[in-house]
Amino acid sequence: MTSKAPCRDRAILLLAVQLGLRCAEIIAMEIDDIDWRAGVIRTRIRKSHRERAMPLPQDVGTALAAYIEQERPSGSGRGLFIGVNNPPSRLSNTTAITQIVKRNLRRAGIPLGRLSGAHMLRHTAASRLINGGASFSEVADLLGHQRLQTTAIYAKLDLATLSRVSMPWIGGAR
Repeated sequence: MTSKAPCRDRAILLLAVQLGLRCAEIIAMEIDDIDWRAGVIRTRIRKSHRERAMPLPQDVGTALAAYIEQERPSGSGRGLFIGVNNPPSRLSNTTAITQIVKRNLRRAGIPLGRLSGAHMLRHTAASRLINGGASFSEVADLLGHQRLQTTAIYAKLDLATLSRVSMPWIGGAR
């Protein structure tokens, strides 16, 4: 099944996999949360009642711009993501984001497992950053975590890559 709003879905998927946004953060986004000139996107964290600003990656910005220009109905209020029903209204349920993610995972031929919604993309974002050399502190900041232990749950290390760059044990083989 193809989407009635492919640009919207692409922007949502990129927000989840590039910035690790939670469903609730995506739902809560408003047009004014994007600062195009500064290349920054703001989000509100319901869990901690905090707001954070993150750099807006070019591919995410491009996807958001395409959605706003090509699909987002004008006069839809301040909410960023709008449903396809008539009359158009703001996406207001995190289940909508989960369904968008699951539909696209199925289309890509990725089997749905225990962790197969938008939260899986949040884990993917954390793992990619850690495996790309980001510190746990940097990833915690991006994900909005206050404790590094929480980030450790999300970030799975690429042990095969680490083994290629590890130093030999100075005590010899044991």
